[in-house]
Order: sequence, then C-alpha cells, then structure tokens
Amino acid sequence: MTSSSPVPRADDADSSRLATLLDRAATGRDGQAWDDLWTELYHNGSLDVSHPLVLTALTDMAEGGDADTAASALHLAGALLAQADQRYEARELRHQHAFEVARLLAAANRWRRVTADRNDYCHLLEAVLNLEGDIRWAEDLIRGIANEEYELECPDPDGCAVVWVVIGERGFLGASEDYALSDDVETLPLRPAAPGALDGLGRRLHELALADGHEDVAHALTYAFGEATCPQCERRFSVVGQVVARSS
Repeated sequence: MTSSSPVPRADDADSSRLATLLDRAATGRDGQAWDDLWTELYHNGSLDVSHPLVLTALTDMAEGGDADTAASALHLAGALLAQADQRYEARELRHQHAFEVARLLAAANRWRRVTADRNDYCHLLEAVLNLEGDIRWAEDLIRGIANEEYELECPDPDGCAVVWVVIGERGFLGASEDYALSDDVETLPLRPAAPGALDGLGRRLHELALADGHEDVAHALTYAFGEATCPQCERRFSVVGQVVARSS
C-alpha cells in the first residue's frame, strides 16, 4: 500500500530552506550563511521582501548579543525595507511590520554607538537610514563612504565623462578614469563642505559619526557633501547631487 503523505509544495520547500538559512545565520558561527541568505532572497535583481519569516528572525538577531550577527541582520533588514518601499505590491510592508521596524531601528542606533569597525559602522548608518525610510539613495551614499569612491556621471548636458570621486587613503580627488588602474590619470582635488556649513542629512550624519568616534567617516562625509570637478570639462558639481541623480 502506498504512503498517503502529502507531497511538499514548492512554497513549503522554500519556507523550509529559508528557515534553515536563518537558523544558520543566527548561530553567529556560519559566515557563508549570510551570503546564501542574500542569494536565496534575490530574484530578478530584487530582494524578496514578502516572506513572513524574514523580518521577525532578523529582528531577533539584531537584538541579540553578537555584534557581527546584529550588523549583518540590520544590513539585510534595511535593504529589504528599502526594496519594499519601491515596489507597489510590497509598499505596505513597513506599515505591516511597524513593531519590528521600530525594534530594528532601536537596535541599529544602539549598535552604531558601540561599533568600532569602520565597514560595520557604515553598514549600520545605511541601515538606520533605510529603516527610517526617508530617502531612497542611502545605499549609494553610504557605499561610496565605505568603498572610499563613487563612480558618477559628469552633469554636463552634452554628456562628458564618468568621474571617479576618490575619498580616503588614496586621496580626495576626482579622476576621469579608474584611478586604481593607472598612475597616469588626470585628477583634480575635491572641495569638501565646511563642517559648520553642512545642513540637513549631511549635518546629521557628520554629527553622528563624530559622536560615535568615527572621525574618519565624518571627514569623508564632508567630501561626499562637497564638490568635485570633472577633469575633462572642469565643471564643478555636487557629489551627493550626482549620487541622488544616479539613484533616481
């Protein structure tokens, strides 16, 4: 007599696989689990934001005692919510999970105050902005600070060139070619914003970084909110303005 056990449905298999990945990530001892989790949630270039398991599990991890696990959970949670905000079918996710979002934001602010690692700190700043949901270009802004460079379009209406805006150990400059590939590249210095002249988001992030003991991040932010000059046409432009334009 054949077994009458039901055949598992595809969505049951997906849930089981996702639950296993979340359990692996929560242990704090399986670094590959986070790569696998991001891969599992990516479909056609966008994160799958709809599964009910994910935000609850990430919230529990963010409130746990392991700093690395919390930072990874907050980075992913922020990215999920930022994706949801931009998709019609998922735009109510932030409202539906308001309790979890509030807990995640509290955890992100708590961890950023005590995180010494520069990259983790940058990811936590990004998570705070994504969890607040006020801007759509937090990832692009903070990624440039973390990677110490932006790849931006010159705003010249005739279409001039890509400008590499370098912010960090390699200098503070704009280049018309990838600065890392050659020493013989024309460059022009960046013009940082004066800290006292910063306002809005720039001022807020600068003050947070200083208060949290990340002076190098605060210094980099003055360049992100400052000006670059295209080495080809010598047109000056707002760095953050072009970050926003690229993200639109």
